[in-house]
Amino acid sequence: MLDLILKNGRIVDGTGNPWFIGDVGVKDGQIAAVGQLDMEAHETIHVHRQVISPGFIDGHCHSDLMILDHPLSEIKIRQGVTTEVVGNCGLAPAPFVREQAELLQSYVQPVLGKTSWEWQWETVEQYMQTLSKSSPSENIATYVAHGALRIAVMGFANRPATSQELIRMKHMLEEGLKAGAIGFSIGLLYAPGSYTSKEEIAELCSVLPKYNGLFSTHIRGEGNNLIPSVKEVIWIAEKAGVSLHISHLKAAGKINWGKVLEAMELIEEARSRGLDVTCDVYPYNAGSTSLTTILPPWALEGGIESVLERFREPGLRQRIREELGQEQQDWDNLVCSTGWQSVFISAVHNEANRHLEGRHLAEISEERGQHPADCMMDLLLEEQGRISIVYFHMADEDVKQVIGYERSLIASDSLTCETGKPHPRLYGTFPRVFAKYVREDKVLTMEQAVRKLTSFPVQRFKLGKRGLLVPGYAADIAVFDPETIQDNATFEDPRQYPAGISHVLVGGKPTLLGHRHTQAKEGVLIRAHHCCSH
Repeated sequence: MLDLILKNGRIVDGTGNPWFIGDVGVKDGQIAAVGQLDMEAHETIHVHRQVISPGFIDGHCHSDLMILDHPLSEIKIRQGVTTEVVGNCGLAPAPFVREQAELLQSYVQPVLGKTSWEWQWETVEQYMQTLSKSSPSENIATYVAHGALRIAVMGFANRPATSQELIRMKHMLEEGLKAGAIGFSIGLLYAPGSYTSKEEIAELCSVLPKYNGLFSTHIRGEGNNLIPSVKEVIWIAEKAGVSLHISHLKAAGKINWGKVLEAMELIEEARSRGLDVTCDVYPYNAGSTSLTTILPPWALEGGIESVLERFREPGLRQRIREELGQEQQDWDNLVCSTGWQSVFISAVHNEANRHLEGRHLAEISEERGQHPADCMMDLLLEEQGRISIVYFHMADEDVKQVIGYERSLIASDSLTCETGKPHPRLYGTFPRVFAKYVREDKVLTMEQAVRKLTSFPVQRFKLGKRGLLVPGYAADIAVFDPETIQDNATFEDPRQYPAGISHVLVGGKPTLLGHRHTQAKEGVLIRAHHCCSH
């Protein structure tokens, strides 16, 4: 007897093949049968021609610490997400060494948020064990993050690694891969990643082939330097002989709009030479990051405390203001290409500045009678460097081009935001794909969209037997109405759950049932090499 049958649905199985009408049977956490089923089951859910699809995979997000405090993952489960991949952009809470505690925590907090859990872990393995202890409602996989590695070994030093430091970083990377991390993530836009040469990264990546690990990268520049930045990571991947995944491909700043086509051509050329390269994209024309990302790379050396000290020195403050006022050759000055009016304060740390959340920096600086650069530096001083922003810097047409691109999968890149106005992608990414890009703009068919959210990311990130509705695969399943699925989160009011997703199963257990979270916690820690552990 089956444990459960989902009866009479439009089955979109994750392969990209056309949907068909049928039932899905579940037993012992796995899909047992698919088709017109005449079988007994302990529980039957009539889905009335809604879509039955594999659960969605958020292959690029920043929920590393949020999962510890919110293991029910309601924000993601309600979007049909059953698996998240963390440790992206070189940002992660491990490896963690006590001597650099303050540096690492201040580095990750604007993106990963804080946690009430003690940072008891040191290695990636210990962090993964801590995740397991939180008993999450969804499955989790992680990368080893370059930023955390470099801080553990070198702090925020703006210089090449010594041979001894490289050996230590390679050892820690290998430790993480042995523990089951799916690969190595790097954030070349962010200090200390931005202090690293392509040769140094290629040397670190030389550890990956032994573990069949993926090299995933937030490239060095997404504005004026987009094309050289794509070329750089392709060079690294070819030099090291590894598979490459480019995170959130975009062209930032009006003068760069349209360059995504050239970036995609570079990917195609690399693939024609035999390099395994793919990318992901989020379905919005605005990004989200830490306010410190706007600063010149030299200003970030030494970590947040050093940054704030520089703001207090009139000469250095003046230099920052001047550099932000003109285009730069060796780093992407997004303020110059996009304007201060594109910077939207999404979250602050102190109650006194809470009224600034949801407002544009240009407007705040005018109100304060300051130059926007001075206003930004003063705000960072007031907030000890902890300010999250939303950044309006992309063209809708570019987003459509990358979403429609055969080599792209779709992920949220969602930041953790306990207060304020997070980017709506935190609550809305997956329903938005169907509401806007399938139903409204017809950029994708239903089947193409489901593939980009299920079997493609599973294959890319080596997440084992899930992502397809076939017998023997994990019963991670989403059920939704294709006519009413809708993201409700907006930039003005982002904390809104979506509509149209009725049921979600994780490991065969109903976790969302009739739009209500059942409190089930069936998520597993997915370790590379297809080894899963509760």
